[in-house]
Amino acid sequence: MTTAANVSEAPETASAADQPDAPAGARINRRHFLFGILALAAVVALGYWLYARHYEATDDAQVDGHFAQLSTRINGTVTYVNRQVENDRYVTAGELLIELDSRDYEAALEHAKATLETKEAAANAAKLQVPITRASAFSQLRLAQATTERAIAGVAAAEAAQASTEAKVQQDEAVAARAERDRLRYAKLVEKREISRSYYDARATEATATAQELASGRAALKEAQQNVAAAKALVAQREAEVASAQTAPEQYSNVLERQSAAHGELDQARADVHTAELNLSYTHIYAPVSGVVGHKTVEVGHRIQPGQSLLTVVPLDDIWVTANFKETQLRHMHPGQPVTLHIDAYSRDYQGTVEDMAGAAGPLYSLFPPENASGNYVKIVQRFPIRIRINPGQDPDHQLRPGMSVEATVRVR
Repeated sequence: MTTAANVSEAPETASAADQPDAPAGARINRRHFLFGILALAAVVALGYWLYARHYEATDDAQVDGHFAQLSTRINGTVTYVNRQVENDRYVTAGELLIELDSRDYEAALEHAKATLETKEAAANAAKLQVPITRASAFSQLRLAQATTERAIAGVAAAEAAQASTEAKVQQDEAVAARAERDRLRYAKLVEKREISRSYYDARATEATATAQELASGRAALKEAQQNVAAAKALVAQREAEVASAQTAPEQYSNVLERQSAAHGELDQARADVHTAELNLSYTHIYAPVSGVVGHKTVEVGHRIQPGQSLLTVVPLDDIWVTANFKETQLRHMHPGQPVTLHIDAYSRDYQGTVEDMAGAAGPLYSLFPPENASGNYVKIVQRFPIRIRINPGQDPDHQLRPGMSVEATVRVR
């Protein structure tokens, strides 16, 4: 009984002796496991840090593009709208989209053309009048100058004739006086019967003839004086004609100014025709670019005004990504760096390139930019919009649309 009891107690004693060793091994294995986990975490953290040093990422990004907003430049009533002009439909550049009633503008064009023809005729008439006025005005001046010179010569001739007549009258007066004295002397002699009566009669006849000749000379002198006065009056008249004809340069200048004014009116009429043609062309509205129609507000029969927005065409061939990076992320960023673009809509990555850096922080372009001069300044990390160009061939099916959310990752090193 004692031996059996000892034998039965021996295993219990042995197991009791082994119990302190089992927890020590477990603790060692647990330490190794924890150390491995910490080492793995350190490696992962180091790897992530090494990776993060080469990239800058942001989810504040979206696809951007141009928006061609179509409006009209004239008043008009819509008479035709292309069936393709519906929201979310694709139109090609140069395609006719809208037509306006053109009858008023056709009439305005015809009126402008008629006015142009009238102005062309007036301009041609003014052009022809220039040489005519030049020849007429200057020929009248030369003719007036020539007739004035002849009138002056006529005055000189009349004055010479007057002087000759005066000399002859003086001579006739002397002869008549001498004949009269002889007649009176012979009259006394014939009374005394110292000479014959016939001799006296001859002297009396001679005295009468010289008196008549003197009277004739005086009449000729008076006529010569009148001729001098008439010649001088003619000179004055010719000088007045010369003075009138001396306005020839002014007349010529005046006709040149009329010609210039006619050409100015002609140019204005041509401009009016061009304006009327433009207004007529504005009755047809074409697609400026190829793209998708959006925000259509026009229908047939609408009366539209200049500047009124009719629809928007969004071109899908010229799009880019605008990514708003924090200012602390821009230290190593510059144009030309590669970018990975993750599009949330398709869960797909596209490749791009940094194209331009922002000129200022985004808030400064807002309607009411922040003003820090009040003294209540709180430092806020600013964001700068970076333009990213999508590499060619990345979107052949035009799946990217402006407004889509993007996660942009730029490789900066």
